Amino acid sequence: MELNKIEKFIDKQKVSFICSIDENNYPNVKAMLKPRKRNGLKEFYFSTNTSSMRVKQYIDNPNASIYFYHKGLIKYVGVMLKGKMEVLTDQNTKDMIWKKGDIMFYKKGVTDPDYCVLKFTASNGRYYCDLKTETFHIE
Repeated sequence: MELNKIEKFIDKQKVSFICSIDENNYPNVKAMLKPRKRNGLKEFYFSTNTSSMRVKQYIDNPNASIYFYHKGLIKYVGVMLKGKMEVLTDQNTKDMIWKKGDIMFYKKGVTDPDYCVLKFTASNGRYYCDLKTETFHIE
């Protein structure tokens, strides 16, 4: 499997799904916009509200997965990555992924205490296409 093909596939998707584990050990899935930044298949950065339920879940249990898919007329492609999610509030990281339009969600701007970054670090994944699945590891 060519991992760079998976990277290109992920870059084309407009929506991603993030999964956290709640206090009763049940998975919780949430649709998000695509990651603001990624480094290969290893690191993905998302923006979110510090006050969100998901942030508390990741602080309590960093086990996470993210999922990307595309459903065409005939073909369905999906990529699941498993790893750990960190909640980052340092200013350098917040500055790194901030976009001008974010002011609509974070009224105090890039320094808003309710603005934070979720950093997902992948360890392995599964790729699905044409009725076949493949597991791969990420270095």
